Order: sequence, then C-alpha cells, then structure tokens
Amino acid sequence: MKVLILGNSHLVVFGFRGELIEELVKRGYEVTVSFPNSEFGSGEETSKLYGCRFVETKMDRRKTNPIKDLRLLWQYIYLIKKEKPDIVLGFTVKCDTYGGIACQICNVPFIPNITGIGKGLDEGGIVSRILTILYKIGIKNSKIVFFQNEHDREFFIKKGISLQNTQVLPGSGVNLKKFHPLEFPKCPPVVFLYSSRVMKAKGIEQYMEAARYIHKKYPQTEFHVCGICEEDYKDVIYQECKNGTLIYHGFVHDVKEYVQSSCCIVLPTFHPEGISNVLLEAAACARPIITTDRPGCRETVEDGISGYLIQERNSCDLIEKIEKFLSLTTIQMKRMGLEGRKKIEKEFSRQAVVDAYLYEMTK
Repeated sequence: MKVLILGNSHLVVFGFRGELIEELVKRGYEVTVSFPNSEFGSGEETSKLYGCRFVETKMDRRKTNPIKDLRLLWQYIYLIKKEKPDIVLGFTVKCDTYGGIACQICNVPFIPNITGIGKGLDEGGIVSRILTILYKIGIKNSKIVFFQNEHDREFFIKKGISLQNTQVLPGSGVNLKKFHPLEFPKCPPVVFLYSSRVMKAKGIEQYMEAARYIHKKYPQTEFHVCGICEEDYKDVIYQECKNGTLIYHGFVHDVKEYVQSSCCIVLPTFHPEGISNVLLEAAACARPIITTDRPGCRETVEDGISGYLIQERNSCDLIEKIEKFLSLTTIQMKRMGLEGRKKIEKEFSRQAVVDAYLYEMTK
C-alpha cells in the first residue's frame, strides 16, 4: 500500500507524525512525504532516517495568495498522479483543503486532520468565507475527518461543512518515552519559559508585560523565550533582553534542555489551536503549565492541580497566576508537574493517535 503524507513543514510531518511514519514503514507500507524545505529541517535528510521518500512542495504556509495557492493545487494533482498513492493523509489548512480537492480530482481516498481552525477561518471576513468554501469542497468525501478538539468539530458543523465520518483525537498526542518526567530544577531562581512562535496571537505581548512586572517585583525570577520571530518583535525582544527582563534563545531544535531548567511553561495564546503540542510536551516532562482558558489549551491542564488557566489577552490575570505559582513551595511546584504528567499519560498518548490512523486506513 502506498501512502502520501502532506504537511506544511518538517515539524508537522516528522516532529508530530514521525511515530506514524515509522509504524507504516515497519508494516511494509511505501510512504512518501511532501512539504516545503526550510532552515528548520531538510526532508531529504530526515526521510532517509525514517525509510520513506521525500518530494518537496512549495507553499506559503501563512499567507493567502490565489495564484500561489492555485500552483499548490496543481503541485498536489501532479504529485498524486505521479506517485499513485492508495491513500493520502493531510495535515494543516492548505494541505487539508487543496490536498483534498486534488484527491477528489484524482479519485484517491483522503484523510484530513484539522490541526486547528486557524486564524483565517476564526476571524471571519472574506478569508473565512473562502476557506469555508475550500473546506466544503476539499473534505466532503473524506474517508474520515480527524479533529483535535470537540470545539473545532462543532465549529465546522455550524459553518455548514458537511461531515460524514469524524473522530476527535487527543491532539497529535505526545511520545511518552521521548518526553519523560525531568528532574525538577532547584529554586531560586524560579524560571518561566515561553516556547512557541513569537507572534501576537501566541500571547507574546502578555508574556512580556507579565515578565516586566514580575521580574521587577521578584528579582529572583527568570523569563526565557524559545522560538522564531514570525512577526516584527525582534527589536522589542532584544530590548527586553538588554533590560534584563527576558532571555531569548531564538529557534531551538530540541527544546527539552530548556524545559529541563524551567519551573513552569507559560503560553498565553489566543491563537485557534488544535491541541497545543508545546503544552502536551511540557506536561509530559512533568512541568506545570500556565495557559489560556480556550479550546486547544484548556484540555491539557487541570486548573489549580497541574497548572493554571487564565483569561484571553489578560495580562493582569497572567500576572496574578504567576504570583500564585511563586507562592508555592518547590515541593508543591514539583507535585503540580507530576499531576500534569499523570493527565498526559491517561489522555494524550501518541500511540492512541497512531492506532486510530492504522484502524481507519485498513478497514
């Protein structure tokens, strides 16, 4: 059986679906993956390690450009006709929509994964209307549509996007062996970590505002940032570093060493997440979480037990929850992280996601 996997980045395909690819190859499937190469990962190199093939597709994963998107559709049609897969798996918006349309044109079974409704669909307006039409066309005849949270499935239904067969997965799941409980660091200092793309919708402004207030009031605290600046925040970030408020590490390939030295992971996002992989991995490493009370985030934390939930775009609430965390003893912080690990083990194993795909692909 030949399987084609479409994604928008190295991380989306190998970072979050590596275990699925390994299992498919192990079972004798011929697997081809396709996504744009970037400075964050080479498909040619990594595919050799996994025993699959790589074919690059060009796309602008953030912007909507009708001409470029039409080219992407033709790339997918050409790729499917050339590779002749028995089934195609899609991840992220453009892969789900244009990949789905290409599969219908080529009469190939398709399984999309709605990894979050995305900013364009969430905010309304012309982009939302266009995406709704593309989804209605692209996924209407899918073998099954996988969602990462119940809110997104209900959102699609309200949009009038016809869904014949659906299932809500535990996000992308997390590899419980790779992301295992890490020894809790000695305090002080109490170290907070923001590990995500540096952009407004991911809550970087709320994080910086809280860092300014907390670091001034509690000098024995540190606020770290790991992630690429996808919006124009570099100058602000570097200024905060000069002021001693932030410690910026840029893009890192393996965030575990930074999680290891952190006491708490903070993600005040209001971006339409599927299930945040940052939070899943942090909790799997037995780190407390402070994040937003919204779909894609609230599922990963037990409020007051394994972390704290905050209101969207509310820096004052974030500051209050950070101060609440600082009032805990090191033993209480550690216990909070271990509670998070228990929740991940119970609800978010990546093996459950792999099993769901294998079942749907073979039935």
